[in-house]
Amino acid sequence: MEKWMEQLQNRVNTLHRLKAYIHVTPEEEKAILTLNTQWGATPYFASLMDPNDSACPIRKQVVPSLKEMNPAHDTPRSLSSKENGGAQEVRPASIVQKVHDRAAFSVIDTCAVYCRHCFRKAQGMTEKPRLRRDVEEGLEWIADHEEIRDVLITGGDPFVLSDEKIEYLVRKLRETPHIRMIRFGTRLPIVLPQRITRGLLKVLGGFHRVPVWVSTQCNHPREITGKTGRAVFDLLRSGVNVSNQAVLLRGINDDVNTFTALHQKLLTVRIRPYTVFHCASAPGIDHFRTPVEKGLRLIRDGLRGHTTGLAQPIYVTGTRKPKGCTAGCTDGRRHRAPKPLKRTPLE
Repeated sequence: MEKWMEQLQNRVNTLHRLKAYIHVTPEEEKAILTLNTQWGATPYFASLMDPNDSACPIRKQVVPSLKEMNPAHDTPRSLSSKENGGAQEVRPASIVQKVHDRAAFSVIDTCAVYCRHCFRKAQGMTEKPRLRRDVEEGLEWIADHEEIRDVLITGGDPFVLSDEKIEYLVRKLRETPHIRMIRFGTRLPIVLPQRITRGLLKVLGGFHRVPVWVSTQCNHPREITGKTGRAVFDLLRSGVNVSNQAVLLRGINDDVNTFTALHQKLLTVRIRPYTVFHCASAPGIDHFRTPVEKGLRLIRDGLRGHTTGLAQPIYVTGTRKPKGCTAGCTDGRRHRAPKPLKRTPLE
């Protein structure tokens, strides 16, 4: 059995297993025993947690918290209903979003790590890495919509699928004449870099008419290790570009020093910062959320004019354009740092 498969089979998802990595606090233990929620991490990612510090930024992303008990927001029953709620056309449930020439294609309901800041942890995710039943409907829908040129394969985490299943998805999309780009949304280069095997590189790499891109999620500089650097290097050498889509999280990456260090360190392992997402509204994650303006100020005070422009991501809020944004956005979702604002107290 390959090492990455062993990591998935031995996921740290019980109190007993967790105690092998950290000194669990009474509050953490109560949350684990009380909350009815999906949680867990790969042994590799769990090993990056500080065993003695409950405020460890990696630990806070993995271990349930009592702060999740009183959610201020409701969430739809599925990712599809959340992101396709206002759609004018009927789509398969596996097509979770469509914007102009782009479509997000959900192919699996399993993750390697169930992040505490993600609404998917309440979605009834499965432990077995298998294709969703409606994947074929999604492929047919994509083939019938010639305006789609860019497909984001998401889930769950599609890289927990076998090489054969990933190869099938890539091949079917490359056989579709109007598809010009395939992207994978996956945290595995960060939380399970052992997944980047020769077999997977053979499936993804090489010179093709339809290139493959990988969008990963790294939220704190301590998540970046030599193993991640090697995995990314192997992806790049095979012809697969890698970018990062961070989530702005209170108490994890919402101070200038950490925010700057994150985006500078990403570049040292050849990951291009692409976006920073404002933390979404979902049950039990309000303690992770910051004011929208916080992200704008972090980019302004930590990145713009302070380090290379390669380290400056796009800020994606999912809300109307905040006052002071000078990006000229028309859809109210993507924002670059504003011109200097009068300083006001931040929440």
